[in-house]
Amino acid sequence: MESPLALYRRYRPETFQEVIGQEHVTEPLRVALANNRVNHAYLFSGPRGCGKTTSARILARALNCELAPVADPCGECDSCRDLARGGPGSIDVIEIDAASHGGVDDARDLREKAFFAPVRSRYKVYIIDEAHMVTTQGFNALLKLVEEPPPHLRFIFATTEPDKVIATIRSRTHHYPFRLIPPRLLSSYLSELCIQEGVSIEQAALPLLVRAGAGSARDTLSVLDQLLGGAGPEGVTYALASGLLGYTPDTLLDEVVDAFAAGDGSAVFGVVDKVIETGQDPRRFTEDLLRRLRDLVIISAVPDAPATGLIDVSEDQGERLIAQAARFGAAELSRAADIVATGLTEMRGATAPRLLLELICARVLLPGADHSTDGVLARLDRLERRAAITGSPSDAVAAPAPASAPAPAQDRPAQSRPAPREPEAPAPVAAPEPPPAAPVPPARPVEVVPETPEPQRAPEPEPAPATAGTSVLSLVDVRRLWPDIVEATKQRRRVTWIHLTQHAQVVAVDAATLTLGFSNAGARESFDNGGSPEIVRQAAIDVVGTDWKVETIVDPGASADVPPPPPPATPEPVRPVSSEPVAQRAEPDGPPAWMSDDAAPAEPEPPAAAKPDPVSVGAAREAIKGTRPAGAGADSGPDLAAADADAHPDDLDADSDELGGADLLARELGAKIIEEIPNK
Repeated sequence: MESPLALYRRYRPETFQEVIGQEHVTEPLRVALANNRVNHAYLFSGPRGCGKTTSARILARALNCELAPVADPCGECDSCRDLARGGPGSIDVIEIDAASHGGVDDARDLREKAFFAPVRSRYKVYIIDEAHMVTTQGFNALLKLVEEPPPHLRFIFATTEPDKVIATIRSRTHHYPFRLIPPRLLSSYLSELCIQEGVSIEQAALPLLVRAGAGSARDTLSVLDQLLGGAGPEGVTYALASGLLGYTPDTLLDEVVDAFAAGDGSAVFGVVDKVIETGQDPRRFTEDLLRRLRDLVIISAVPDAPATGLIDVSEDQGERLIAQAARFGAAELSRAADIVATGLTEMRGATAPRLLLELICARVLLPGADHSTDGVLARLDRLERRAAITGSPSDAVAAPAPASAPAPAQDRPAQSRPAPREPEAPAPVAAPEPPPAAPVPPARPVEVVPETPEPQRAPEPEPAPATAGTSVLSLVDVRRLWPDIVEATKQRRRVTWIHLTQHAQVVAVDAATLTLGFSNAGARESFDNGGSPEIVRQAAIDVVGTDWKVETIVDPGASADVPPPPPPATPEPVRPVSSEPVAQRAEPDGPPAWMSDDAAPAEPEPPAAAKPDPVSVGAAREAIKGTRPAGAGADSGPDLAAADADAHPDDLDADSDELGGADLLARELGAKIIEEIPNK
């Protein structure tokens, strides 16, 4: 039993009405045939597989039909049967492949035979395929014949590159440019062929076939023929088409696009790893990702693009694309598509395509590091989407703390501690040089604040009425807003903020519950027992406007979604210069008392008018060591024991490191020795 012919041969059109996607060519030809206004030479040009040679054969059949002049061949006469699909052919219709017969000798042979009259038909028709392969000498040999042929002779040139046909030949022909077949029309044609073949095909597989055929009817039918040969009882499925044609499955593309929308780098690079582990080509994945981003850009501009046919996708996939496009902004999508397009160009001929693919993904994930216009617009898109999700811009996190909130530790006055005694008039030691940083703010009056069991909490804002009590946010939306929620917990309790930035991430969300996954059981227990779930609930109300019940689970694969920022440097308070001797005592085991949360505020620096004049270095050294006050005589030094008894309990040993006078003054006072005056 013989195998059937290929699909593109079994379904080759026999009339102009059967030719699809070329109405701009077939209709004028049908009118010319019906009116008997046929030219002696034609030039059919266009991409491969779009119907040039087929249309040339139909034109030859119509010219030699016994019913001519007629728009379409009858299919009943001897000439029509000879030139029909599967027919023996006609001796008066000669097809020449110019790729192998394009020399000057072949042109001379054609010219000699062309003057003989047709054997059985009205016209002798020469169909010269791949006409751009004819040499210049061959065209010159045919030029006179094409310009002034005998009445029984007709020429039809078919080529994919009409510019390579010399101008003198083109000027003597009627030029008909063929085009690629539109995808929507080609999809309908494939569905009809599958019905005629008795094989079912999934609608999701049709776009893959059309894409593989690239608008060429012959190439598309060849791909369909291959899939029909390998189809099982269920017919041509999407899995069969994507696997056989090598395209990236939609599930992977959906996963990576959702990860880009949520800024989830772990999920993005996980998809890249899947691509490599499954043996897929990174270049093909990048090309498919670019095509997906292109679809999202169009949907972002035209939301009903899938329904109107602007994008040729199945109905369910169109809904997914609309949902994905809503998670991005137009500028962010355009920037991502530009990055992927540039990376795809760089991947051609690259020896490490996976490395380039990972770099492309890293650039897409980091619009904050892109200082170009596209990067700024991408960040604005994120802010606008966040405002659209929450109902109002989530700038409450960056707002200053209310007046009733507790002040930072370094600014709170001392609690349950005696007020420092007023220092005596300091003796002149050295002229401290003002620091180059910003000036010290004016001193505030010191007041004793009674110790309270818990600082008063700022009044909580009311949740947004549109979403209070319920959540319409997806997991991707919550992960996008999670950094703001974590930052809001920092304003309420720092321990909760540390737990969230180091051990937790969002693993699930529904209308009433927000589930956090912790990397270990100890971190989860500490979080729950410390009352942190309530802190997170209040922060979510402030930022999102949704009242969630916060639940926790142990997720060994969990990692912090938000890296903790480095703690701000605590400025060292400015201490006044005192004439009293510094008590000699051992350094405490812990940090100095003035660095604790309940330390007293820094005492004000003396005004500039009261700064002492420079004195001798020797007097300054002795004053610091406690042997005598600066500027005093040799016999006027105070008693060391009395000085120790009278020293303030928080005073530190100024020279515990035995640095010496000049270094010690620079370290403790920021002073600079201007001039040393010897003692007299």
